[in-house]
Amino acid sequence: VHGLLAQQKLAPRDIAAIGAHGQTVRHAPEHGYTVQLINLPLLAELTGIDTVGDFRRRDMAGGGQGAPLVPAFHQAVFGSPEYGRVVLNIGGIANISVLPPTKQPENPSAAQAWGFDTGAGNMLMDAWARHIWQEPYDAGGRRAAAGRLLPDLLAKLSAHPYFRLPYPKSTGRELFSLSWLQSHLNGGEDPHDVQQTLLQFTVRTIADAVFQAAPQARRLYVCGGGTRNGALMAALTERLQAGGIAVDNTAALQLDPQWVEAAAFAWLAACWCLGVPSNPPRATGAGKALVLGAGYYA
Repeated sequence: VHGLLAQQKLAPRDIAAIGAHGQTVRHAPEHGYTVQLINLPLLAELTGIDTVGDFRRRDMAGGGQGAPLVPAFHQAVFGSPEYGRVVLNIGGIANISVLPPTKQPENPSAAQAWGFDTGAGNMLMDAWARHIWQEPYDAGGRRAAAGRLLPDLLAKLSAHPYFRLPYPKSTGRELFSLSWLQSHLNGGEDPHDVQQTLLQFTVRTIADAVFQAAPQARRLYVCGGGTRNGALMAALTERLQAGGIAVDNTAALQLDPQWVEAAAFAWLAACWCLGVPSNPPRATGAGKALVLGAGYYA
C-alpha cells in the first residue's frame, strides 16, 4: 500500500478505505465456513487507512455461498442498458457473471446480475506446471501447445459431480487439486499432453457453463490472469465463437483485465463505507441483499 501511494503521489488521508480480501485457503460453503488469511486490523494500523475485509462470511450467514462476490460489481461497471453481457474471470477458479440488460422497467428483478464458479480456471494447469517443470505457471500456454488432447482423461475430469450441481454454486482447491488430477492418470502420459488436456478442460467447462446459463449472450468479456495465456484464450475464443459468442477482454470496456479483481474489492469496501448492500443474491443464493464485510478504523 505504501508503495502504491508513493507511486501515485497520494497520502493515506487521500484514501477513504482499503478493500482487502486476503488469500482464500479454505472455502467450504457446504459446511458453512470460509477462511481468508489476512490481518485486517494490522493493515489498518500500519497504513493509517480504514480497512475493510471479510466479505464472504456475511453472505454465508444470510444463507449464501459467499461466492462469487463480483457479479454486482460487474453489473455496476460493465452493465449495459440495452444489451446482455457475460463477464468471465479466469483466476485459479473460473467464474462467470451474467449481466442482463439493466433497462427492464417492467421487471426490475430480471435486471439483477448473477453468476457462479464454472470450475477450474488456471489452478490445475499451474499445479501441473509446478509439479512437472518446477514453473509457477505455463507461460503463454507454450507447454500445452506442445501437447495433444487426451480424450479419455478429458472425459474423466469432465465427469466430476460439481458440473451437474445446480447454481448458485462455488468451488475451490478442495475439489480441483493436483491429487485429484493424479488419481485419474495412468502414469505414462506425456506431460505436455496432460497440460493440453487441462487447458481444454478449462475451456470446455467454461463454454458449457456459458451456453447453458446465458444462451442468448452474444458477447463475453474476459478478465484475470488467464487472459495472459495465449493458447487458452485462442482455444476459448474458437469454442465460444462457434456458438455465436464474440470474445474480448475487459480493456474493451475501459478496465484492464488485470485490475478488475482489485477494483471489485475496492468497490465492495466503498459499499461497506456507504452502508450499501453489495452481495448479488441471485449469484450466491443468499436470502436477501446484504452489506458485506467487516471494517477496522485506522
